[in-house]
Amino acid sequence: MNFDVDRTDFRHTRTLATEPPAELADGQVLLELESFAITANNITYAASGDMLDYWGFFPTDAPWGRIPVMGIGRITRSAHPGIEVGGRYFGFFPMSDFHVVTASPSTDGFVDRGEHRAKHASTYRNFNLVGNDPAYDPDTEGQYLIARGLFITSYLADDFLGEQEFFGATTALVTSASSRTSIALAHRLKARGGVHVVGLTSGRNIEFVRTVGLYDTVIAYEDIETLDGSEPAVMVDMAGNVDVITRVHNHFGEQLKYSCRVGATHWDAGGALGDLPGATPTFFFAPSQMKKRSNEWGREDFETTVGTALADFLDHSRAWMVIERSSGIEALEAVYRATLEGDTSPEKGQIVSLSAATT
Repeated sequence: MNFDVDRTDFRHTRTLATEPPAELADGQVLLELESFAITANNITYAASGDMLDYWGFFPTDAPWGRIPVMGIGRITRSAHPGIEVGGRYFGFFPMSDFHVVTASPSTDGFVDRGEHRAKHASTYRNFNLVGNDPAYDPDTEGQYLIARGLFITSYLADDFLGEQEFFGATTALVTSASSRTSIALAHRLKARGGVHVVGLTSGRNIEFVRTVGLYDTVIAYEDIETLDGSEPAVMVDMAGNVDVITRVHNHFGEQLKYSCRVGATHWDAGGALGDLPGATPTFFFAPSQMKKRSNEWGREDFETTVGTALADFLDHSRAWMVIERSSGIEALEAVYRATLEGDTSPEKGQIVSLSAATT
């Protein structure tokens, strides 16, 4: 079973019944997707699907697309002598009940070597054995599914800004402050220290964002102009809301030293940006910063450093993240639509399964 989205209208979806292949080609493995997270990040993948080729991860017939999700799958069949049946792996999957991968073993698990995946960054093609991941704990598996992939983006955004000494800014503005990626970034910024972290959010989410306890200041979008625009600032935009971006630029003017575009949680409020005062909005491509740090620190040290930080964040998330699990195609449809329309509670992490073994 596959859940597809119309690339021209994200509200239009379809479900396709599928069957695993009778035989696997040499080097292939079949994974049963046990469960996966649905977050605002997945909406960002759809919104930037053409620009960053997220639609190319799991291609299907136009105009349909398969939004990548982060989940845990179990090997149920293997035609690769180096990959055993039974192993559980975290990675990118389609919204489906099973997934076939042309695999090549790696130190952490295996890599998708399918021809259509060759142009994608390695971080998007890795499947990691969860039993060997120091950040994995069965007691926080839900939080792990929600946060593991997006945390790396937040970690790298913080690392990039720190490396640049925040471009001389003393304030960091984070939009979509209730989203998990923004909260993870705030967690890293707080650990680093040295900048005043301002969370920008909708009025209905202010109390939750304050409860998380990671932002120094929390304000609603309508109050942007009450901020001190004379202070040098950087903005990390997770929302992709043209109006919000424009107002921040106009309010801070030349004091906005860097404008970092990461996500598109406000996917239906996007559009072209006009000429803006301050730093030119620049898209942040996390795999580039990952490759840089992996080369400088060594892959093993990089993974250890990120894993330690992730474990700390998962421990923090116990206090505010409530995991809700659901199963079946109707549940997936409901969770997807609620996430798409922004009708989800920020404290709730949604984990879905289409697998017969876990439904």
